[in-house]
Amino acid sequence: KASQLKSLAFDFGKDLTCPVCCDIFTDPVLLSCSHSFCRGCLKHCWDTGIRECPVCRKKASKCNPPCNLALKNVCEAVLQVRKLSSVEGEDKVNCILHGEKLKLFCLNDKQPICVVCQLSKLHKTHDCSPIDEALINMTSSNTLMCIKVTCDELTDVSYLSGKYARPNKRAYHCFWHISCLLAPITLDPNTAHPCLILSDDLTSLHYSKQPSVCPDNPERFHMSAEVVGMTALGSGSHHWVVETGSNHDWLLGVASMSVPRNTEISARPKNGFWTLCFRDGDLRAMTSPPSPLTVSRTPKQVKVQLDYNKGTVSFFDTTDNTLLYAFTHSFTEPLFPYFYTQSSHPLQILPERVLVTMLRQ
Repeated sequence: KASQLKSLAFDFGKDLTCPVCCDIFTDPVLLSCSHSFCRGCLKHCWDTGIRECPVCRKKASKCNPPCNLALKNVCEAVLQVRKLSSVEGEDKVNCILHGEKLKLFCLNDKQPICVVCQLSKLHKTHDCSPIDEALINMTSSNTLMCIKVTCDELTDVSYLSGKYARPNKRAYHCFWHISCLLAPITLDPNTAHPCLILSDDLTSLHYSKQPSVCPDNPERFHMSAEVVGMTALGSGSHHWVVETGSNHDWLLGVASMSVPRNTEISARPKNGFWTLCFRDGDLRAMTSPPSPLTVSRTPKQVKVQLDYNKGTVSFFDTTDNTLLYAFTHSFTEPLFPYFYTQSSHPLQILPERVLVTMLRQ
């Protein structure tokens, strides 16, 4: 069982490891091929060689790769928890100065302490809280909602130290339960029309009459205010929720990878678009011709659900999960999440709760 738990910890750890430095990501960036790297590692690779992905060798855009904010927040959360749980065995739960249980957490010094430490001159005037409470309240401003540590004590575990076996050593398995809010998709700034303003975390967009200066890369939309997601979807089931709020001019859905970027075409299935449109107070499915939809209220949050293998793109009003419309098609190429707006009010991709359980023995 212990070996299986170690394997679980390893499997999760490698998902947070940069393929260049083989350490947990630091300031991770995301390439168009969906591979992530530490910003410094990628810069070093590009300074000494061709501007391509170090893993798949796909040519990279001339633009600076965007920060993978969701990955960055998870890595920082894991590092914070590791800092609090870095000492293993009995030292992990006993104070090395007083031998007492480490039941408190000093908020000033950011370290676990015992009750004797709290009464000492070093921590007497500091703010302290129970260690479990401190872990739960460790939050990131963007995505991290909760971190909790639990320890399962295992007794009579023998281990070797040099030539001698030392029986009855207590060992601890420390489980980190990290509940995060992560955006299921992010926007690709290299595809955004110059009049679209994207948020720093690439989960929100709105229209501006003043176009920004953007590199003229081939994947960018130039004819209308469109942008697609960062990652192509070519199998499986995917969904994301978009808050439309006060925006009264939008299209949401998916678009084929091969849709033209420099030609103005209608967003119809025959052209590689499967979308829902809201404009002039009317909601329409963008079929040929468009299909007006009768709804009891204007949806403020729209869930887009793609089942690539079954060939369906469905739209729901998340208020009561009412199905608004569903397209059926046999897809032959990867799809991108698709967004269009000419409103100054933002479209916001909502984060979803993800629970990650890690183990440190």
